[in-house]
Amino acid sequence: MDHLKRITDEFARQAHTFDLFAEKTDEQVAARFAAALGDAGGGELVDVACGPGVVTAAIAARAASVIALDATEEMLDKARARCARAGLANVAFQCGNAESLPFEDARFDGVVTRLAIHHFADPPRALGEMFRVLRPGGTAVIVDVVSSEEPAESDLQNAIERLRDPSHVRMLPASELDACVARAGFRDIAADTWDKRREFEEWMDIVADPGRAEPIRTVVRALAEAGRHAGMGLALRNGRVEFFHRWRLVRARKP
Repeated sequence: MDHLKRITDEFARQAHTFDLFAEKTDEQVAARFAAALGDAGGGELVDVACGPGVVTAAIAARAASVIALDATEEMLDKARARCARAGLANVAFQCGNAESLPFEDARFDGVVTRLAIHHFADPPRALGEMFRVLRPGGTAVIVDVVSSEEPAESDLQNAIERLRDPSHVRMLPASELDACVARAGFRDIAADTWDKRREFEEWMDIVADPGRAEPIRTVVRALAEAGRHAGMGLALRNGRVEFFHRWRLVRARKP
């Protein structure tokens, strides 16, 4: 199956549950993006792979304009509804591919993306496209979950993630994500990392497929019982499987 179709099929099905998850996954989303964008936050912005529009709505509050772009129409519907509820009239919505952005060069003062890099078939190409559409002096804010720097643990975590969601490609280690940003041409790169605890059943509920949950539950419970943390802190607490996702925010400038 074409990977872009795999993404659109998966997130069309997940749109409702992902919308509910995305809203509560980071209580500091508005503050994080406002601080990272700085002065660029008042200009023309694009949210690449916007999903249900949580970041779109957060940055639109002080932007001149925002284009929310996603490959999945059902996600764009959620983003439209969220921005309408917030009374935001400065947001346009466009269906498109992050690896081939439908915008001219140097169009935007700021480009943002959150929780998307690990779904891209070619992250360097997507980052190159973000660089291309950014004006000189513009700011990019790239937020994603990252995997362990230990290759075996990174491979194990990514295998679990792909079993859960076939549109998942690869969570990069933080050092590799930063290097990809630099190779795209960005400079003045700064980053922040934090961990967010997750509960297995809540995490599986987002993909809304009980048939996937049973075998993955068996695998992660066996790993936790064997003391294998899979680079994600797998552990049993009060009989429940818990873990963490490590988030990384990368801020960079186009020279």
